[in-house]
This record gives sequence, C-alpha cells and structure tokens, in this order.
Amino acid sequence: MTPWQLVYQGFDPQREGLREALCALGNGYFITRGAAAEAGADEIHYPGTYLAGGYNRLGTEVTGRVVENEDLVNMPNWLVLEFRVDDGKWFRPLGAELLDYTQELDLRRGVLERQLRFRDEQGRTTSVQSRRLVSMHDPHLAASETTFTAEDWSGRIEWRSALDGTVVNAGVKRYSSLNSKHLEPVETKLVDAETIYLKVRTNQSRHEVAQTARTKLLRGGEALEVERHTDEQPGFVAQTFSAEVAEGVPVTVEKVVAMYASRDRGISECGLEARDAVLRAPGFAALLEQHATAWDRLWRRFDIGIEQSNGNGETRMVLHLHIFHLLQVTSMHTVEGDAGVPARGWHGEAYRGHVFWDELFIFPLLNFHAPEITRALLMYRYRRLGQARLAAQAAGLRGALFPWQSGSNGREESQVVHLNPRSGRWIPDETYLQRHVNAAIAYSIWQHSEVTRDSEFLYFAGAEMFLEIARFWASVATFNEALGRYEILGVVGPDEYHTRIPGRDAPGVDNNSYTNLMAAWILWQALELLRFLPQDLAGDLKARLAIDAAELERWDDISRRMRVVFHDDGVISQFEGYEALKEFDWDGYAARYGDIHRLDRILEAEGDSVNHYKASKQADVLMLLYLFSAEMLTALFERLGYPFDPATIPRTIEYYLQRTSHGSTLSNVVHSWVSARSDRERSWRLFTTALRSDLDDVQGGTTPEGIHLGAMAGTVDLIERGYTGIELRHNALYFNPSLPSYLASLKIQVRYRGHSLVVEVAGNTLTVRSLPSDKGPIRIGCDGKVRELTPGEVARFRLGGTQKKTARRATMAALSA
Repeated sequence: MTPWQLVYQGFDPQREGLREALCALGNGYFITRGAAAEAGADEIHYPGTYLAGGYNRLGTEVTGRVVENEDLVNMPNWLVLEFRVDDGKWFRPLGAELLDYTQELDLRRGVLERQLRFRDEQGRTTSVQSRRLVSMHDPHLAASETTFTAEDWSGRIEWRSALDGTVVNAGVKRYSSLNSKHLEPVETKLVDAETIYLKVRTNQSRHEVAQTARTKLLRGGEALEVERHTDEQPGFVAQTFSAEVAEGVPVTVEKVVAMYASRDRGISECGLEARDAVLRAPGFAALLEQHATAWDRLWRRFDIGIEQSNGNGETRMVLHLHIFHLLQVTSMHTVEGDAGVPARGWHGEAYRGHVFWDELFIFPLLNFHAPEITRALLMYRYRRLGQARLAAQAAGLRGALFPWQSGSNGREESQVVHLNPRSGRWIPDETYLQRHVNAAIAYSIWQHSEVTRDSEFLYFAGAEMFLEIARFWASVATFNEALGRYEILGVVGPDEYHTRIPGRDAPGVDNNSYTNLMAAWILWQALELLRFLPQDLAGDLKARLAIDAAELERWDDISRRMRVVFHDDGVISQFEGYEALKEFDWDGYAARYGDIHRLDRILEAEGDSVNHYKASKQADVLMLLYLFSAEMLTALFERLGYPFDPATIPRTIEYYLQRTSHGSTLSNVVHSWVSARSDRERSWRLFTTALRSDLDDVQGGTTPEGIHLGAMAGTVDLIERGYTGIELRHNALYFNPSLPSYLASLKIQVRYRGHSLVVEVAGNTLTVRSLPSDKGPIRIGCDGKVRELTPGEVARFRLGGTQKKTARRATMAALSA
C-alpha cells in the first residue's frame, strides 16, 4: 500500500455512500462528494455539492409544533455526465456486467480516478477512465475528464452533460420527514454551443448560486464538432450529443465547471462571474497542473513523516487522508470567506453542517502549520460576537454566550427535538446547555496567541472575545454561602449523555468539573491578558466594555474559589452527584446489542435513561488532561486552594476509561492522548481505533453522511503534538517525546512564532532545526534543558527515557528564569 493512494477495488453498492464521503473533493470554498458522474441520488448514491457556509432555514411541523432547522444546502449537481451505447440503456453499474472496477483517490494531487470495464447486453466491451478535480488553485473551478474506448466494437455513444438544481437535501435518513427543498430556480441559459448555465436561489436566506459548465468532446486531443440538443427546465439544464467511435480509438469528454455565489467577495454578479470564468478557463490538463502545484505547496507545510517499526504504510496513508480532508474543508481559500469549521466537514448533511466545539481538536494542527487559516476561522466567531452577547442577555447573563451549534449568523441552531431511530420517538434535545463551547473558543484564542504571537488579531478581535467570554462565566457562577465556593449549575458537559439529574425536572447537571475548571482558568487568564496587553489597548478595551475594578475583583475571586467536586477516593467527579449514580452493566449490554456506542438511544428505546448511570459518551473530566499538562493543572488547583496530587491522574484515567462507550469519534483521540505517558501500548491501540473511525465507518453508517473532522485532525495532532509532547508554557515551546514502540521515528515541520521548525525524533535524540529567516530567537525546552534557538540553528537533545520529577522541576525553574 502506498502512503498517497486510497484505492477501492470492485463496485460495492452497500459501501458506495462511504466511498463518496471519503473520496469527496474540495478546496475550502466548496466540496463535491465522490459520486459517479452518471449517478443520481438513490439508495446507493448521493452526489452532493456543498458551499462553505451555504445555509438555509426551513420549518417543519413536528409533534404538533413548527420546528425550524438551518441546513447546509445541497447545491446543484455539476457532475452529471451520463452515457449509453447506441440507443441502449443509460449506463448504470448494476445494469451492466462489470469486468473491472477500480476507484482511486490520489491524495498528493487531489484527483479522483475511476477505471471500469463493462460488457453490455449485446456483448460489447467498453472501458471508461475518468479523472476529476476541484481546483485548489482557483476555488471556483472544477473539472472532469472521461475517456471512452470501444474495445471490440464500433458504433455510436451518446452523452448527456447537465447541471441539476432540482436536488433536495436527502442525505440523512433521520431527517427525511423534515422539509428539504431549499433551492428555487432563477435562470438557465445556453452560453455558447458547448456551454450551459444555471442559477438557483435558496428560498429563505436568498443566497444565489450560479454554475456554468463547458463540455468538449475530444479525439486525439482535437475537439470534435458534434450536434447538440439543449434541454432547459426550471432548475435544470442539459446538453445531449453523440459521436461515432471506432474500435480501439478512445474519445474523451472534458467538462469544466465554475461556481460562484452572490455573497462572494470581489465580484459583480455571480452568474456573470461563473460564465466568464468558464469561458476563460483552460482545459483539464492545464487545470490539473495548476491544481497539483497548489496541493504540493500545501503538502510541504502539512506532510508528516513516520517510520513504523513493522513497516506497515497504512498508518501514513490514513494520516494523509485525514490531512487531505482537513485541507479541503479549511484551505487557504478559507481565509477569504466567512465560515466556521463544521464538525462533519462540508462532506454531507449530518449535523446540518453546523459548527460545534470541534475546533478544539482542529485548530492546534492548523496553528502549527497554517495559522492564517485559524485566524480566519476565529474571525467567524468574532463576527458573531454581537449575536453571542444577545444570547447571554436573553438568558439573563452578561458577556457573550456562543451557541452550541452555530450556522449562518451565530444564533443557537441546536435542534429542539431529535429523532431516536431505535424507538422512532422525537426526544427533547437539551444538549444546547453545553456552555463549554465558550471555553473551547477562549482556549483556541489563547492557544493561537501562544503559538503565533499574532498581536494584531489578539489586540483587535481575540482579546475582546476572550474578555466577553470571561464576563459570561463570571455572571453564570453563583456563590454558595455554606461552602464558600462559586458554582455553575444547570449545564451539560462534554459527555453529552447526562442532561438531567435523576428526579429533577430542570435540565442540566451541576458543577460539571470540566466546565467549572475551564471557567476558572479563563477568568484567571483574562486577568493575565489585561496585564499582557499594551496599557493603552487594555485601557481602551476596559472602557469600551465597561469593565471596572469591582468586576475584575470578582473575576479574581471566582478564579480562586470555584467549586470542584471529588469522589471519596480523590478522583475528580464528572459532576455533583455522579458518584451516586448506578454502575452500568457493560458486559450484559455488549452481549445483548453488540454495538453499544450510542447507549443513550438504546436505553431510551427501553424506556430507561443514561442519566441514571455512570456511563459517558466520550471524555469529559479527561478533557482537562487533554488540554492541560500536569504542571498547568497543578497550578490551577493550587490557585483554587485544592490539593492536587499528579499521582491521581492515572487513577482518574482508568476510572473514566472503564465507564465510556466511545459514542463519539473524538473519544478515542482524547483517551489515547491521556494514555500516551502512562500506557503507550494502550495509547497506540486507541489511536489506531480513532485513526480508522471514518475509514471503517465504525459508528455504522454515520460517515456516509459526513466525515468526522475533529477526529481526523485530532489523530494527526496526536502524532504531532501528543507523541512529541509539545507544550506551550512559560514563553517557550517545550518537548517531551514519548513514541510508542510501533513508531521508529517521527519527522514534522511546524511553524512557531514566525519560525519554521523541522522536528525529528529518532532513537534517543530530539532534533529541532529552525530554517533561515529574519526572525528573532525563540526558546526551546526538553528534558530539563532550555535553550535559545535562532533561525538557521539546530538544537539537539539527548532523551533520557522516562521523565523524572527532578528534570521537570529543573525545567520549570529554567523556564521561569
């Protein structure tokens, strides 16, 4: 297996939806699923195209009330290229005798290829080879090249090339009862003899999208003049044409497509731009060359070099696949747009294309390779700060309350009810109480600043968001006079399963430890931020936001007296009352159901609730160990006045790992990360499980609806930061490598405060080389040693195996100097 190809042999109708998601092509502006060009939406195929941030709202009556949902809209299908031999049936894989069928995704160049040979009812053998790209060079262009060869016959082939705007949102069966027709036709046109044009509009957001397609027929590289018939219907335009083909002589159909939207920057009118773009676009070969060059530049930034002790190259291929999809969702073209980073990519309609907290797992990778993209995605949040302030006010709070699910304008898009497919019942959805999304945004601002020292973003956007989030946490915290501690009540933690305390009517749980500790940390860091900012900027921010001394004193007090609940044995409790919940019969349910990832659905179908049990969907308390080093956690607990022994960390990991169903693909990423130091074998096992989450569709049908971008980015980040032990503390980049036995060596290139660093871990040596530049020195730490590194220099550290506490103390002292 090569590290750059994802190859599928044979046509498998049951797995075609999965292949379409994993073979999707995109460029940060739009993504098209890897469906066959001749396929329409049916039980096997779903040829969706999605525009970054292309949302629309529709209402549907559910259980006696109208529920409005905002969806990522399935845009017009530009792929359509059907064919048939003579006057036979239009080709479909299931309607012919397939002699050969191979689909290959070239990850290095971003090209989807398909080779097939079939025999029709008349015994004629035909081969079809196709290549497809969505340009990473020009975000508005896409193209396909399909070559047909009559192997043992001569005759006529007829083709139909179309732009289909009659599509609906039908990619998620759970949503099938909801209104799904988002597009209304605006215009169709024949631009010239070989070019067709379509414009549609979303029916609520009034977002116009235009596509233009130029279809050429070529033999031996020369264009063939053929008679064409144009079919125009509302929302649909097609050209049908045919040509005589000779045995063994290939003919090629080349289709070049442009897509523009009314909200694009720097345009006049989207239809005009789409028509002009296609008319001046080169042919497939030139587009491919430009596209491959753009991908080469990206891979120079993002490629990861690993040498496995067993010589298995599949791990590197899947890592490339994950990086590939991350860059198709968030590329350099993202910088010019206004969209967040959706949990399921722009690959399908699962989660309706909404933005959750997954940036917490995605931004670290972008920060160290393309921080410009992170900045753009954080600006998506900043532009919706006003909506977050309104949400806080509506809840009777201050500051900014960002939504658990965000879409077009930053209002809360969480569904009011959701369907349990096991029971068929619509259940109230209370996960909107995951206020910890605010913590994810604040942490992302802090981390971006630490990695980049991007003062412009921090001064004029990041700091304002951070302070308003801190203000929210201060306003949501209530003081318990009896305990002398602040509490946060009525929230849902990252676990997501526990949305109520048994016997209580109001939704939410109290004193979720992750939420409380993140709130305390944010308030602490907000005070540090105001000290770090230039005095004039800090003063301006405080005046503009009306932050006075009394408010800052409250922030300081809460950051020192936030309540944390512990089990009797010192393990951090997930929330108040968690220890009193019933133990769950894991073995019994696994024997009865097999797949128990979604315990919430299983128990609800039985008339029970996961709220009664010590059972988590994914990491909750352990998220603290994912985000913070032991040193940082110790400092936080010390500030809060709680004794914290790092020796409790392994016990905490074991406790929650035994009580987690891994119902989220993020779960194994976090559990692998927190096990990396204490149990490398388990860490690698969990990593490989996370690595194959989408490739194997481990959740049984979710990946065809959209990839899991957080898990994809998280697995790459686990290799890069987790196993190299990269930490940001005390104004230095610190390394603490701990490679599993399966990795012989690791080599990456990262960006840190303007430096391009080549980092290599091999044997017992860590090598960090700063490529030449005009930047000033940075500080690098490893194994108790800290040194300055200037551009062009190389730092080598001898690794001493297990890090000793004395070395850690020495490092802390050195970093503090």
